[in-house]
Amino acid sequence: MATDAPVRPPGTAKLPRGEREMLLLDAAREEFGALGYGGASLGSIAARAGVSKALIVTYFGSKDGLYAACVERAGGNLRNRIEAVITAALPPAEAVPATLAAIFEGLEGRQQDWHVLNDRTVPSGTAGAAAASVQRRAVAEQASRGVASAEYFQPMEPDDQEIIAAVWMSAVSAVVDWWFRHPDRSVSEMSERCARVLAAITHI
Repeated sequence: MATDAPVRPPGTAKLPRGEREMLLLDAAREEFGALGYGGASLGSIAARAGVSKALIVTYFGSKDGLYAACVERAGGNLRNRIEAVITAALPPAEAVPATLAAIFEGLEGRQQDWHVLNDRTVPSGTAGAAAASVQRRAVAEQASRGVASAEYFQPMEPDDQEIIAAVWMSAVSAVVDWWFRHPDRSVSEMSERCARVLAAITHI
């Protein structure tokens, strides 16, 4: 007899709750990253994970709750890696490539995390929008601290430093978008490529 129930991956039903939540968040990252919040559906995410839609609702309450959890995981992963570079107080010549490497390492195999964090289709006033805003502000604040702490930028006016931080964030987004279209590129290759690009831009 035919059934619409999803086919679970082997062993999924016996996974501990924590591991199953990670499985659901991985499936959500793929869905939100590919289609955006507006185009994603709990049914499709459930199918990706090989579970029932009801299970996602049990764990996360709603599509909005699932997105909020997804964006918090993505943001926390990146922020922890970036913070480690900032606290190392490296000179600018080392801090920039180290920060890029930290971002690439955090996004390796999960480039969709960046798109999830920066998804503009999330309805305003929702828990998901609030969670994404918190994570984006936290990453932007790290960029501002990184610029402000660099001796090279310290003589500049605060407004100029703010612009530099904004340019940095836009540049990272452009690079991650390119990497998303070329997922076969390794972390080391991306780091080396960005170093060459930055050197070329700063010498124009």
